[in-house]
Amino acid sequence: MSEKSLHICHLYYDILNLYGDNGNIRTLEKRLAWRGIGCEITRLSFGEVDRSADYDIIFIGGGQDFEQELLVKDLFAYKAEWLKNEIEKGTVILGICGGYQMLGNYYEAADGTKVEFLGGIDVHTTASDQRMIGNFVFDYRGEDGESFSVVGFENHNGKTWLGEGVKPLGKIVKGYGNNGEDGTEGARYKNVFATYSHGPLLPKNARLADELLSIAYARRYEEPLAPLEHIMEDAALEDIRRQLGA
Repeated sequence: MSEKSLHICHLYYDILNLYGDNGNIRTLEKRLAWRGIGCEITRLSFGEVDRSADYDIIFIGGGQDFEQELLVKDLFAYKAEWLKNEIEKGTVILGICGGYQMLGNYYEAADGTKVEFLGGIDVHTTASDQRMIGNFVFDYRGEDGESFSVVGFENHNGKTWLGEGVKPLGKIVKGYGNNGEDGTEGARYKNVFATYSHGPLLPKNARLADELLSIAYARRYEEPLAPLEHIMEDAALEDIRRQLGA
């Protein structure tokens, strides 16, 4: 085992775990272990944050609307300044569905009521009377310029719109994505990766898991992360694509 290690923060681990999103943490941990790299995991819920902790990756999972409302007070009371700082300094952050929306500016309900969110990335979400649900596929272009498919499961009635300086995480091949209208899925700002993909995301998409790990590892150690083969994972993903007719 190498002495090298990455430090992962699982934020609101006990609240935001819709559709097994905890599996994303297990995947990151395992893919590091296969490389002989250690992994320290800190699980944070309500209350103050140790601002001296040096995290490489922060993960925020998905939850239902009422769970997001519960967390907003805690977010603003204890974590807003810290999380915005982590975003701006380039910490790798993965936000799934509700976690994605919470990183943005606000959620506007059907009656016009707005729930203010973090404002860490310039996106906002509006309520829709359409439930956007099902397995979906989008194409992602990696740091090295190579494109690959990402598969997942979406279930949301919020439509998310990207603002200035925010790129889509990918282009929809099959499904709804951000809003079912503009063909985009997710958001990318600095090293924030935000998506509606539950399932969980990373066990299904080894290449994307390694993308996050590679960025975090390079930031920490200023050297590339050793590659792993993706042959079995790519075959499984291609089979899912075929089943979905993508």
